[in-house]
Amino acid sequence: MTRDRFVQIIAAVVLVIATTASGVMLPSLIDQSEKYELRYTSVAVEGAPPIVALGQSIGVLRGLIVDYLWIKVHMMKEKGLFYEVMADSELITKLQPRFASVWGFHGHNMAYNISVATHTEQERWSWVKAGINLVRKEGIKYNPNDLELHKELAFWFAHKIEGYSDDAHLYYKTQFTKEWHFLLGEPPIAWQDRIEWIKAIADAPDTLAQAEQRTPGVKALVQRLEDEITPYDQGLDFGLNFQLLQTYGEWSAITRQSELAQSLGAAEQIRSRSPLFRAFDTIANDPQMQDAWKTLLAHVRKRVLIDEYNMDPQLMYEFTRDVGPIDWRHGQAHALYWARRGSLLGDKRALNDDDIYKVVNNDRLQLQAMQALARNGRITFDPLLMSELPSRLPEPLWIDAIYNQFEFFYNKHWETRGWGGDTFIGFLENFMSSAIREWYRSGELEKAQQLMDRMDQLLGRGARIPNNKYAVPLDVFVEEETRGEYLVNPAVAPSEVIAGLRYGIRVGIGQDRPEVYQQSVRFAKTVTDMFRNSEQYGYENKFGRGRLSEFVSRLERSVEDAFLQIIIDPTLSLEERSLIWRNVDRYEPQLRARVYDKVVGQLQLQLSRSVYGSRYRVADLFPAPPNLEEFRQRLAEERARIQNQLQEQRDRDDITPE
Repeated sequence: MTRDRFVQIIAAVVLVIATTASGVMLPSLIDQSEKYELRYTSVAVEGAPPIVALGQSIGVLRGLIVDYLWIKVHMMKEKGLFYEVMADSELITKLQPRFASVWGFHGHNMAYNISVATHTEQERWSWVKAGINLVRKEGIKYNPNDLELHKELAFWFAHKIEGYSDDAHLYYKTQFTKEWHFLLGEPPIAWQDRIEWIKAIADAPDTLAQAEQRTPGVKALVQRLEDEITPYDQGLDFGLNFQLLQTYGEWSAITRQSELAQSLGAAEQIRSRSPLFRAFDTIANDPQMQDAWKTLLAHVRKRVLIDEYNMDPQLMYEFTRDVGPIDWRHGQAHALYWARRGSLLGDKRALNDDDIYKVVNNDRLQLQAMQALARNGRITFDPLLMSELPSRLPEPLWIDAIYNQFEFFYNKHWETRGWGGDTFIGFLENFMSSAIREWYRSGELEKAQQLMDRMDQLLGRGARIPNNKYAVPLDVFVEEETRGEYLVNPAVAPSEVIAGLRYGIRVGIGQDRPEVYQQSVRFAKTVTDMFRNSEQYGYENKFGRGRLSEFVSRLERSVEDAFLQIIIDPTLSLEERSLIWRNVDRYEPQLRARVYDKVVGQLQLQLSRSVYGSRYRVADLFPAPPNLEEFRQRLAEERARIQNQLQEQRDRDDITPE
């Protein structure tokens, strides 16, 4: 045997042994990678575009090309060439779809940089949606376990849509709420009912064939829609898509949901002039089709969520069940969804201690989303009033949800290096103390006391180091919490008093709970008296102006200011404002007269922009108070008296002593 032959035999044996060993070790390596979330997906090129195959074929050159393009887009960004960045960023995502950072960079460029360079709200919204959709539908599909990408997406919902820094944020909120109102339908109010509502979508059939199997008649309904609706307008596409959901949602709003539409007979008016509406109305109202409609809508909603939004209806159900009464029409609900999904799928990949800040920041986004939902997470929305923003009220159930989630986060980060559980203790205490004050000044005394008792158990007398912070009467606690803050920063007081009165008016007057309104008025009087009796009240600056007199003056007219704000607030529905307007005389007989001339012009403008503006006047929804002319006369006399006093004072000042 020659020496070369001997070497070949030895090499062949080593190759066989190595191949056998690798085969034995492979299942264990795969299990470990799954356990610690080290693989992005189960299939390396799952759903990848054709150019990815080309990128893989060029091997190491692909990395060099991506590096070059990445440097190039950063240089163009520094020069403000945001549109030019688009093409190269898209090429990087195709060549290297597992490069999560570039998806975030590309989406941020669209949602932030390019959107603000446009000139209309509609253009801005289209770019914001495009950036979000790019990461939600494409980026996360290729990087389903990347925590940072989930955190970025969650932040965009919380900051870009739900924040206030963008000049078009009100438009974003309206369009977002409208989109999800049509997609999922109007959710029930009760938490348990909402759980069952979203579960019906999660459990819906995956295919049309399965829908037909569950409810015979679904295919016949689809065929009937195609046959009877499309002839009226060739541009309509009644496929199993979002447009079907939107059409059904608009029909439902006109015929069932919109109280204003029903009170004004809008359905009958539209039926009389629109054959398309009559045709759809006939199919939607067919009693023999109701079960088929229910199954079809649930199926289409599930498919649209999965196929167009890359969202898992099962996770949406579990989050609604386990966390809180999520209303998916609220942008913070989506911030919560993506942050929580990122935590479920990506936390295990943060093995390096230096990456733990990603986990902490992502968990903070969850808590901040829940805090926002507690403050304004109850939505009422009329999709027919295109110019109006969704009405938002506090959702107290989210306070309990935050309390219940706090222990989980506290234990999770108790030993986190550099952060610690005290990060979340501070958040909980500040938020809950604020919630106690909000409930108190809004007149919800029972809720405020219940929350205070729970805080006493957790961070007061029941804490590891007991203290008596919460072992005081409720009014004493609120006064102690507010007195120091108000006197140090007086500007806070009027805004908080107005916030309490707005709640008191909307709930107390609008929902016929007089005790809520009366308590909010008492809180306003207490704060006013606190300033008036303060030692600093009589202090005047060098210009002769009282330091606190301005705030006392604002507080004294706070009821009128709060009522005026509500009546002209476009974020509140016309129905709610009209109801409050008609009922307020029982509580404040002169209030309508004092604000009527200040609001009538704005109301006329708002009504002219709604679908009812061509047929109804302000007087139909906001009738003038019966004592208006008498009040105007008294007001004119009072103004004349004040003018005379001022003139007399000026005349005396002009007399110089001899």
